[in-house]
Amino acid sequence: MSNSGYILDDRLLASVGIRFLNYILDTVFVIAIFMGLCLFAGVLIGLFELTGLGEWMDSLGNWGWNLVIFAIYFFYFLITEGLFGRSLAKFITGTIVVNEYGEKADFADIVKRCFCRFIPFDMFSYLGSRGWHDSLSDTYVVNKKALVEEIKTFHEFNLIGSNEVI
Repeated sequence: MSNSGYILDDRLLASVGIRFLNYILDTVFVIAIFMGLCLFAGVLIGLFELTGLGEWMDSLGNWGWNLVIFAIYFFYFLITEGLFGRSLAKFITGTIVVNEYGEKADFADIVKRCFCRFIPFDMFSYLGSRGWHDSLSDTYVVNKKALVEEIKTFHEFNLIGSNEVI
């Protein structure tokens, strides 16, 4: 159902505490994915004697490993928020990424949001108001249950006085 006419109410925005918890949890998930990939690579190297892969991993250095972490971080948010509108942390905290109409943000906005996360100090930008990755991508992080209820109430209110078809 389209939310035409509905504009997101700032009361629904996730609190700074919830946003911080999302950041911490998502960081833990990204680190877990990184460790899982390293473990998987180690198993492949051990089982199939892929010494070239081991040598390549040894040669990455700090910059190379930082790029690997950035890629995991980027694709983690691109996949989870692009497909579901929520990262794993947002599932846990009951929040969701939406546009100003309370609808799932489109994929282009999610891509912008993912790139904006690499702006230095972006992770602290939401402490004062909406984060840069929100404001620059025109997205909002809101409480999902409150949003659903708010949109339902909005549509019910708009039905008052309309002719019912029996």
